[in-house]
Parts: sequence; structure tokens; C-alpha cells
Amino acid sequence: MSAALSLDQARRIALAAQGLHKGRPAGPVTSRTVGRTFAQIQLVQIDSVNVLSRSHFLPFYSRLGNYDRTILRRMSSVHPRRMVEYWAHEASYIRPEHYQDLLLWQKRAWVGAARMDPHQRSAVAAKILDTLARSRPMTASEITAKIGHVEDRQRVNWGWNWNAVKRVLEHLFEEGLVAAASRTEQFERKYTLTAKVLPHVAAGAHDPDPAAALNRLTEAAAQAHGIGSVRCFADYFRTPVKATVQSVEHLVRKGRLEPVTVAGWGRDVYRHVDAVLPRRATGRALLSPFDSLVFERRRLEELFGFHYRIEIYTPEHKRRYGYYVLPFLLRDRIVARVDLKADRAGGRLLVRSAFGEPDAPPDTAVELAAELFLMADWLGLHEVEVYPAGDLAAALAAAVARPVANTEGGIRSQGNRHLPVVSPVD
Repeated sequence: MSAALSLDQARRIALAAQGLHKGRPAGPVTSRTVGRTFAQIQLVQIDSVNVLSRSHFLPFYSRLGNYDRTILRRMSSVHPRRMVEYWAHEASYIRPEHYQDLLLWQKRAWVGAARMDPHQRSAVAAKILDTLARSRPMTASEITAKIGHVEDRQRVNWGWNWNAVKRVLEHLFEEGLVAAASRTEQFERKYTLTAKVLPHVAAGAHDPDPAAALNRLTEAAAQAHGIGSVRCFADYFRTPVKATVQSVEHLVRKGRLEPVTVAGWGRDVYRHVDAVLPRRATGRALLSPFDSLVFERRRLEELFGFHYRIEIYTPEHKRRYGYYVLPFLLRDRIVARVDLKADRAGGRLLVRSAFGEPDAPPDTAVELAAELFLMADWLGLHEVEVYPAGDLAAALAAAVARPVANTEGGIRSQGNRHLPVVSPVD
């Protein structure tokens, strides 16, 4: 008989699995701390939008607070790498041990050169591989110049209007022959041979069994969820649902997953055997639109009663909440959402809208104000400005305009010149 859990218990399991159930570390955040967090959540999604901060930096802020972002740069670019780029949920930083498993299950042929003439693709690929074998890591534009490739770009009408070199590079990236050695300040990939990034791949340390690979990926996804459905687990690394069903059944037989029932959750649910159920959740965090807690929207709504859609690609006049909207987690509920922008030139964190959820507790505005102060510190900004849009905006503006008790760092006030000066906008 399946164990029965309340919705509150399921929420706390999910938050603990993602490292969001308790307050942030009190002391300095070290590279070891960041590494443990990455091992817990398994992957972070990459996105080029930089309206607040690059998306892969934000999940670590949500869980750890003010940390040094160069730690992630070292983890992804210095040997031995603790995170590497590949396709997973979307373009993501993943743990190196998942790389070869994902090679067997990620099929993103539309990204690269699958539709190119095979002879042209092979010729360009040979030049790229030969060049990278003898050169330092390079961007697509640098490789284009190095091999002397020229084409009439006006005749290109595909995808992001990439030239043939970039398309073939992405094809080789998807096949596992080239990898991202690092990123430039403009967030361009610097490509090199995968063997130079992950030597064990070249050494042939590869399990060719797709079923075993999917079992490992499914268990990693289940660990990151704590509790979830087959669709939740499949969505994490974007593995096929039907195949993931078989992996879930395998993990149940092995005693790694156990079927459970959750009140109000009308589908088959599984709990990982190592998942922790805290007595209570005490955390507080602003969550990236690309945070792994909010990947699977149906699960988010079932667990938290929170309907969430990213409106970046929605025309401005049709947006309901804003352009870059972050959910605000308080204890075991998502209680608000704010549209944020970092005005780096002006040194301001702009709150362009603030909306509370119907059941938001009375301390929502005060706690959110404290969280905004922390984020401003982390981003190196000196002011927080609250615009009047949204039903929570007035209360939030009042909260940031006065000294705020900050449970993670003492008292924030206008009187300390080392802390953000609050400037609510009428």
C-alpha cells in the first residue's frame, strides 16, 4: 500500500530536495558550498537574457545568498571541470558524470546542421576539428576567420541566421565531438575538442547501454525533485516520457523510488528513497524564471497553487505581470511575484511590478523588501526602486522606505551608506 502524504508534506519534500527549505548559510560561501548545491540540483539552465543576471547565476543566489560568481566560472572553465555545458532541460550546465548519458538521449538535430548538404557539412566539420585540435579554444567567429570561411549571409534564412561554421559547430557540439571550454564576456561559447574538456570521454570511459544511462538520469532527476511524477522526472533532463516510465519502474523494483499518494494530486507520484521531509520550511528566496523548482509548470501549480508563465516573448501590451518576473518563495509557499531589472549604469535594482498571491501572509512585503536588499548587495547595486504597478507595490514601497529587519544580515536602513538607499517611485 502506498504511503499517503499531505500537500504540505509534499511541498516540504520538494523544497528540501532543491535546497530551498531553510535559511541561507551564515558564513562565507565557498566553492565547496557552491559545488554541493550544484550536486544537489544536478543542473542549471543557461539563457542569454541578462536583464537581471545571467540565468545560471541566479539559482545559486536563491539558495546561498551573496556569493562570488567567479566560483561558477572556475567550475565551468578550469580543469578538472565540475560543470560542463550540454543540452538537458534546455541548454544547461550539467555535472560531468551525466554528459555521456545525455549523449545517448538528447536529440536536438534542429539546433545544428542536420539539414545542411552532407558534403558541405563534412567538409566544414573536418576543417573545424583540425583547427581545434591545433588551437586554443575559439568562438565561432574566430574559427570562421581561422579557416577562411566566406559565405553570402544575405542568402541565409535559417534559425538565428547562423553561418555554416556556427551551424556545424552546434552539430558537433550535439554529437559530443566539440564542447564549450568557456564563455566570453559577451556570453559567446569558446569551442574546443571535447577530449580537451573531458579527457575521460576520449579515453572511452563510456557505458553504451541506453537503458542504464536513462536509469541514472531518471534517478538524478528524482533526487532533485524529492517527489514527483514520471512527467516531472522526464522533463528535468528532457528525456522521452515513455522510456522514462520504464526507468521509473526499474527504480521502484530496485527500491530507489517508492509510490506515494498526495492529497489533491491526481496522478501517480513517486518519492525518492533518500528524500528528506523537514518538520517545517523556513527559507526565503527570489527564484529565477529558469530555476529548476519551477521547470515543470503543472507540478508547480499542483504543489503551490501558483500559475506561472514566462512573458519574455509576450508582446508588452499583452503581459500580465511583466517582462522578467521572479516568483517569491516564503517558507513553504510562493506568495508573490516581482518584475525585476538591474539598472547597472544607475546602480539601481528596479522593481517594475509587484503582485501578491491571494493567500500571501501579512509579512510578505517586509520579507520581500529584505530579499530585495540582499539581491541588490549581491548585484553591486546601491538603490532599490519600487514602481507603482501591481497590488503589492504600495506595501512593498513602504517596506523598503523604512529600516527593515533582515533575518539573514541584521538591519538594513537608509542610514548606512554601505547599504542600498531605497528610492520608492510614485
